[in-house]
Amino acid sequence: MDLFEKKGFAHLATIMPDGGPQVTPVWVEFESGSVLVNSAKGRQKDVNMRERPKVALSIQDPDNPYRYLEVRGTVVGITEEGGDAHIDRLAKKYLGVETYPYRREGEVRVIYRILPDKFSTYG
Repeated sequence: MDLFEKKGFAHLATIMPDGGPQVTPVWVEFESGSVLVNSAKGRQKDVNMRERPKVALSIQDPDNPYRYLEVRGTVVGITEEGGDAHIDRLAKKYLGVETYPYRREGEVRVIYRILPDKFSTYG
């Protein structure tokens, strides 16, 4: 679980309307037994998680590429409340800056709470 403390990107797999996978690198954190992911409303992963909440993600150790954590779970919460503050907190962790620098005008940030069903590790 220490991989959540590192700057390793997670690769989030969601399910497309046709049943196929869609994978996106994302910033993550682990809080109160759940994985938190942040995205902008309307992106493909946003649509997929709202309509099909089963997801999987893997985090590769940035210090040892042969070590990783896989999480399979269900999106159990979606909220815009605190979304901007959350992406700023992730920007601090991953970029070392106080404010998320890639915000687009009119963008609505969303937090997704993923309840893990299964953890797998290697390395």
